[in-house]
Amino acid sequence: MPDITQTDAAPPSTVHSLYKAGSGRRITLIVFLLLLLIAAAIFSAGIGTVAISPEDSVLSVAHACAVSVQNFLHTYLPAVGAWYDSIPFTIPSPSNPQAELIVIGFRLPRIILAILTGISLAVAGTVMQGLLRNPLVDPFMLGLSSAAAFGAAVAIVIGPGILGGLVLIGSNSFIIILAFFFGWLSMLLVYGISRARGVNQATLILSGVVIGYIFSAGLIFLQYITNNDQLRDLVVWLMGGMWGASWSAVLLLIPLTLIPFILLERMSWDLNAIAAGDDVAKNLGINVNRLRLSGLMISTFAASCCLAFTGIIGFIGLMGPHICRMIIGNDHRYLIPCSGLMGAVILLISDTAARTVMSPVEIPVGVIMYVIGGLFFLFLIMRARGRGLY
Repeated sequence: MPDITQTDAAPPSTVHSLYKAGSGRRITLIVFLLLLLIAAAIFSAGIGTVAISPEDSVLSVAHACAVSVQNFLHTYLPAVGAWYDSIPFTIPSPSNPQAELIVIGFRLPRIILAILTGISLAVAGTVMQGLLRNPLVDPFMLGLSSAAAFGAAVAIVIGPGILGGLVLIGSNSFIIILAFFFGWLSMLLVYGISRARGVNQATLILSGVVIGYIFSAGLIFLQYITNNDQLRDLVVWLMGGMWGASWSAVLLLIPLTLIPFILLERMSWDLNAIAAGDDVAKNLGINVNRLRLSGLMISTFAASCCLAFTGIIGFIGLMGPHICRMIIGNDHRYLIPCSGLMGAVILLISDTAARTVMSPVEIPVGVIMYVIGGLFFLFLIMRARGRGLY
């Protein structure tokens, strides 16, 4: 008879080695995506109606940063500024005299906006999929994109008539507030539907699509009643694009993207627990309802802020998490940053193609994402036939 004291479990040393190998693969992918994002940003900064070499693109950013630091030190820290001037190392100007103006003034804000938007949408999609335990949800499929765009449209069209001469009129702050409000309203509706008894994944997705249609109808109505100037602004939100890129928008969005990312990354352990089921998570001491509400609110805020400047951009929150999940699995500690970088790479490359394929005419990046995202969604359906998406 076999010895009942024997076990087929792997020894601790083997388990530890497998864990280290898996963590190493995940970290390697994150580093690779970060390097790929930097390379894509350098390439995007140099391509366009006026071609700029990669060396001049890098020198333009480095020289502008050096000059900004020098001016800051001379203004606020004169002693340190004098020491800074004594350093023999200097960053040369780019050989192309127009390079710094083009890269810093026009292309770099657009590149950074695409990166921030890609990170926000992909991270929001990852967290929503984990919280709702549905691999097909993302800000676009759940109607958040249409709702946030509707809020921004309301700020543009109706805001001045309602609030008169308040300071927030026409400002980015008012647009972001309304975009978040309506985006959060759509998430509340989805969350309420997800808690109803007998709701399956297909019903949840269909509910999100219907919510998106409702807010799209509101967008069409606003487009119908607006004048020509307001209509031109609304077209940006309807098609989706990076035309709202500016340094003021970028500086505003950087903290509004990074802070939610940090907060959501801190929820990664709880997201891993909730993937095993609500009962398991509750037994581990996790307040599931509070986690879902806070996670949805934070992810909605990050996505809505970026969508207020770019309009409706779909499928980033679906593509980024799924591509990374195929490679590194479901561990949200690595999946959240990996998905964010993947979303940034996808959106940056798509936006670069949108503004260069028919240069000097620009194609809305939302159109490109509809095509790519639709094909990817069909791929997921075919791949999942007969088995789960995970």
